[in-house]
Amino acid sequence: MIRLRDLGEWAGGNTPSKANAGYWTNGTVPWVSPKDMKVDEIASSQDRVTESALVDGRVSLVPEGSVLFVTRSGILAHTFPVAVTKLPVTINQDLKALIPKLGIAPRYVAHAVRGASRRILKECSKHGTTVASIETNALLDFEIPMVEFDEQLRIVAEIEKQFSRLDEAVANLKRVKANLKRYKAAVLKAAIEGRLVDCASPKNWALVPLAAVTDVQLGQQRAPVHAVAAEQIPYIRTANVTWAGLDLTDVKTMGFPNAERYRLQVGDVLLAEASGSANEVGKPAIWSGEIPGACYQKTLIRIRMTAGLLTPRFVYYFFLHTCLSGQFARLAPGVGILHLTAERMLAWPICVPPLSEQHRIVAEVDRCLSLARGVEHEVDANLQRATALNQSILHEAFDRATTT
Repeated sequence: MIRLRDLGEWAGGNTPSKANAGYWTNGTVPWVSPKDMKVDEIASSQDRVTESALVDGRVSLVPEGSVLFVTRSGILAHTFPVAVTKLPVTINQDLKALIPKLGIAPRYVAHAVRGASRRILKECSKHGTTVASIETNALLDFEIPMVEFDEQLRIVAEIEKQFSRLDEAVANLKRVKANLKRYKAAVLKAAIEGRLVDCASPKNWALVPLAAVTDVQLGQQRAPVHAVAAEQIPYIRTANVTWAGLDLTDVKTMGFPNAERYRLQVGDVLLAEASGSANEVGKPAIWSGEIPGACYQKTLIRIRMTAGLLTPRFVYYFFLHTCLSGQFARLAPGVGILHLTAERMLAWPICVPPLSEQHRIVAEVDRCLSLARGVEHEVDANLQRATALNQSILHEAFDRATTT
């Protein structure tokens, strides 16, 4: 075993004054910060400094083959980023650089540290700091297994061969996930267009404003007076609406001066009225009555079937398609935060197939999406196993190095 401090020369970084444009304008020298440390090898950086910053001694170059460690960043709450430079770079003050001495393979050190990253975060983290940090001396005193140079290279080659196979498998799994997303979107589109099941005459389905067949209402505004009202009523908000349905693990309460107006009924469809994300505005969910007497907040629009011409689940799938296809995002007004508005939803056109066809469409969508969820769960489980296998490869490699 050998301490990290004994593997070569260590260097810290710095940030040249941002007030001096001469240090930054048209810079050509990579200046690496934690945001660049999402890869195993550094070949570029988001920010660059000029030669003037080097000449004036504001930063120093660390050579190609240096090992970089993030020592101050919020990411250290769960991950310890390590990377090897493929070219000379400068670094900011949140990184430390190891310039390995002769006989020390940079990638061997990087892999060894990644394999021990959980221990490092546990044993070397500073306590009581506002931003997660690594205590420098504790890091330098941390020990990793060390073997002869040729054995270092052999271990690195074997690790990276296994990683290459694992990366290929992960890429295949991610392609499956992307295909599943496209499949679900295609199912919903076919359902709304009457192509998923045999329908008598989808071209003749009535297309009517939502106000003609449902009651559309925005939720209660949250205000300080409601927080201290005598009766505190549980209410649903945007945070409770997820792609997997309603998440009711964290339901807030407040007063409702006119509670009956905002009382949810089984079968009500809820839409996220506003979002800073184009992918989230209009996200739907169905209320199933899990919390008796619950109401809903102004961040949601409630749609209630009134004319007996629509089933809640068909309406849910209609708006799920509307949301995922980007129609809400394109038409929702707002800068920064997108808003559907109740007025816009009152006029929103919705197709109204015969009830018998709605039931058949919903049953087939349920079946298709259930199959897709089953495959997706399996893919997610395999992706988690791949992450665990990544660490297992490192542990096995360096456990053997320890006993060599």
